[in-house]
Amino acid sequence: MSDAAPLSGLCVLDLTELLPGPYATQQLAEMGAEVIKVERPAGDAARVMFPGLFSAVNRGKKSVTLNLKDDTDRAAFLKLAERADVVIEGYRPGVTTRLGIDYDTLRALNPGLVYCSVSGYGQTGPARDWPGHDLNYAAMAGAVAISGAPNGPPEYTTGVPIGDLSAAMYAIITILAALRGRDTTGQGQYLDVSITDALASWVAPRHGVWDAGRRAGKDVTKADILRRAAYGIFETDDAKFITIGAIETHFFRRLIRATGMTGFDDPALDDFAARTALSDDIRAALTPLIAAKPFAHWAEVFEAEDVPFAPVNALDDLALDPHLKAREVVREVGNAQVIAFPVPMAGIDHPAEEVPTLGQHQAEILGKSDEAT
Repeated sequence: MSDAAPLSGLCVLDLTELLPGPYATQQLAEMGAEVIKVERPAGDAARVMFPGLFSAVNRGKKSVTLNLKDDTDRAAFLKLAERADVVIEGYRPGVTTRLGIDYDTLRALNPGLVYCSVSGYGQTGPARDWPGHDLNYAAMAGAVAISGAPNGPPEYTTGVPIGDLSAAMYAIITILAALRGRDTTGQGQYLDVSITDALASWVAPRHGVWDAGRRAGKDVTKADILRRAAYGIFETDDAKFITIGAIETHFFRRLIRATGMTGFDDPALDDFAARTALSDDIRAALTPLIAAKPFAHWAEVFEAEDVPFAPVNALDDLALDPHLKAREVVREVGNAQVIAFPVPMAGIDHPAEEVPTLGQHQAEILGKSDEAT
């Protein structure tokens, strides 16, 4: 008999759409929570706009449809909330109050409820009512200003929606922490998760570098924050790309030995700041050396010399990469290829599989709610 999933027995009502909230609740579902996706009659907009995204972040959930502007449907939702452990919503600030499903209303019915609101700018502040998307939140949080080329303009360069995903992770963390607190107090709490605030927290390491320089009287630029010697993406002879991250002195010396790069043997370059000052020169020397040999050559040499490297995998490479394959990161579920929950845990044997159709679990969930009254 397999172990129970870590969150088995936990009931989550998911009122969110598109990405931040659904990603958070899909991870909770992977860990064994019962996630009831409460959708508008028309359904989560991602069903039509981004069906692949919808499938990726809604596997393992149950779907019901309710028109929360309708008194009967709202009453059905309130019955569900009476027995739920968690409610997570992604409306603009003020909407849940107008609908009569705000935290104060639900807490009166269920004092142990953990209620999480995920919004772009949070429930307070001058920007709370602004519309937005990941780019906008990343810009306000400081991530855009320090992205792109060290000497270039601000860029939104990441291929993943880091703002949305950072908020999802803070939603998960704080929900689980609030549930742990409830074990002691018996009381739930309200969680105000701002996508902008969450990503600003991820900017903290870079902000720390800036702040230390500022306090030392330096004018710290993006280049000062981002520039690293022997750190970057390089093209090989067979038109593949390889990443090199020889930041520390011992790795830098191994890189020199592995590539035969000349001109950087001065012991003074054992100093990190000295190497950083020569970042452009080091890259200029390294680029033609890497371009002269195929990827397989460098992979073999760098592994033998213990130099930090990795391939630049395209999405269609993920299932074929030997390391990711050994870790079972990519799984086949029916005719779909999915990214599995990333941390092996007792009770999590395989990815959640079924993507719910709109309202698929209406009778099962709402019938159970009726029986409870």
